[in-house]
Amino acid sequence: MKAKVGAMTVVSSPVSGSRLDVWLSAMRPRTLPMALSPVFVGACFAEAFAGRINGPAVFVAALAAICIQIATNLYNDVGDFERGGDGPDRMGPARAAAGGLLTPEEIKRAAFGFFALAATGGLFLVSFGGWPILLLGALSILSGWAYAGGPAPISYSPFGELFVIAFFGLGAVGGTYWLCAGALHSEPLLAGLALGLFAAGVLMVNNHRDAVADARVGRRTLAIVAGPGGSRALFALMMAAPFALVVVMVAAAPERALWLAFGAAPFAWGHWGQARALFAEAPGPGLNRVLARTALTQALYAFLLGLGALI
Repeated sequence: MKAKVGAMTVVSSPVSGSRLDVWLSAMRPRTLPMALSPVFVGACFAEAFAGRINGPAVFVAALAAICIQIATNLYNDVGDFERGGDGPDRMGPARAAAGGLLTPEEIKRAAFGFFALAATGGLFLVSFGGWPILLLGALSILSGWAYAGGPAPISYSPFGELFVIAFFGLGAVGGTYWLCAGALHSEPLLAGLALGLFAAGVLMVNNHRDAVADARVGRRTLAIVAGPGGSRALFALMMAAPFALVVVMVAAAPERALWLAFGAAPFAWGHWGQARALFAEAPGPGLNRVLARTALTQALYAFLLGLGALI
């Protein structure tokens, strides 16, 4: 089963147990590596290419990223409920709002609380990064809310994948690098684009799988606009392009072992080569596996890329 969480979906089981279990399920902790991987890579690249790493800033940036992710997940739960997106044809686990496990009001209060925590951390980070970090932080929080909130939610448009690339990739890696180095170079931007493409691939799987249910509630996601064939092609591109970017990064910094990121290729190859078969099948366990494997590929790619930058 699957649940939309911010910019991604996670397979999980129905919610049961204590009220704490309900809250943890609504926060979707399995999505947090997507928020942390770009911070890790940005810090590693700062140490490698600028010779500087700001430990306190990186720590607070990681906490702020986690808070924004949790807030986005919570607001997505209640936002979909209020728009009727959690109907009987949704193939996910019990949602906190739709299942009556938590009230919409208390979910919203928690979401805004996490946004406020992220903003507090952001104010601390401004002392290191100045107005660029203030702007990036404000846009990140606004976009987290706008993903499922407001009159025109991003999740109801074809621009969700661009949102993911911008904030789960370019912004997170570039922002962390800026906090440490006080400058921005091509290498962290290339790395951010690569990580963002993997995260966009996760969203593409989600949206392809949910195309029928999403169309019912008026969504026009990229998967719906592109159609099944276009979704398969875009997903294959999103899985292949990060490895092409490794070639570019290696050419730009041959003294670093960035080629280690190719170690994640075997995990991606199954998706790239079998994208047509996986996307041709009916929504079900096959797509759940490709979803989990895509997230694993991004995490492994980020770890190897950061390690390669340091050695």
